[in-house]
Amino acid sequence: MTLEPRHQPIVPSYGAGTLSDLSASILASLDPKAPAEQNVLGLAPTQRACLLIVDGLGWELLRDHPAAAPFLSELARNAKPITAGFPATTVTSIGSLGTGKPPGQHGMLGYKVLVPGQDFLLNALHWDPRVDPRQWQSLPTVYERATAAGIAAVHVARGAFRDKGLTTAALRGAELWPADSMGALAAQAAAALAENGRAYVMVYHGDLDGTGHVFGAGSDAWYYQLAHVDKLAEHLARALPSGTCLYITADHGMVDVGPEDRLDVDATPELRSGLAVLGGEARARHLYARPGAAGDVLATWREILGDRAWVLSRDEAIKEGWFGPVDPALADRIGDVVAAAAGSFAAVATKAEPGESRLFGMHGSLTSAEQLIPALAFTAT
Repeated sequence: MTLEPRHQPIVPSYGAGTLSDLSASILASLDPKAPAEQNVLGLAPTQRACLLIVDGLGWELLRDHPAAAPFLSELARNAKPITAGFPATTVTSIGSLGTGKPPGQHGMLGYKVLVPGQDFLLNALHWDPRVDPRQWQSLPTVYERATAAGIAAVHVARGAFRDKGLTTAALRGAELWPADSMGALAAQAAAALAENGRAYVMVYHGDLDGTGHVFGAGSDAWYYQLAHVDKLAEHLARALPSGTCLYITADHGMVDVGPEDRLDVDATPELRSGLAVLGGEARARHLYARPGAAGDVLATWREILGDRAWVLSRDEAIKEGWFGPVDPALADRIGDVVAAAAGSFAAVATKAEPGESRLFGMHGSLTSAEQLIPALAFTAT
């Protein structure tokens, strides 16, 4: 008998409190001509807004480490978390932030997604020259919309991100101001805001996520890195021009996965049976079946994973709202079967994904640790 996970999945609250709603609301707060319904979160009107994205800073992780992050924790005292979106992974979340739309609309549906009609996976963090990022994600970005409304749009991040596929797909329309250190992130963001009367500046910092992947989100290394992030946020807040609204969020949380919680798909022939392509990542799998085998793949994965994951067919996942409203033209990017890990479980693939399989901290699924993220606010005086 197939067991169900002990806890229900945290289905993202699309249209009420997700990353796409935060980004759309910030843009609406900057544009006096924007319809009120676009400002879902009811953000105060402003001339300048700055969004700091701390990759991997889940709400529960922040809540559990107040001593390491006094500035952020103080802001969190009067805040409530929002949900990331599914999968809870950087590619999808940057797509949501960059477009102000849910995953099922922008089509950035995971870390590795099968290109429909092709025989290869698109790794959207590294991209692939065979895929045009402007066609893969064809919606206008919030930065293109900002520029059209006379609002300066700036992206402050590592210079290496310039002209990358993910940047073009999700963040086009923003001018990249390179910043390869924490000090540069704060200084460049403050300068960009000071130079423009009306501006939307997005700041991205990724080292906390990288630290968690290697050492775990429960490690001393992660704890010390959080303290640096807290100083970054504080320095940025103090450097902003008066009246600027600073918002601080994350793209997802993180779960530590020990050796006992890993199931190797490549060492379990039953899980490979009927499977044409294994996509997604260890905690959020897109399973692309061979013709006619989708039902068998669904039944096998449900049986073997049991209460360690929520395993749904594509149609079931869409019906349950995991991706938000799905554009029918994008539906076949979703696996025939979708498996979202519960607890601290991961379906790794040591042969196909040796690097990813060695990670300690992981994310992607529908647990509270991964879905709940901060939505903090500070107004510079």
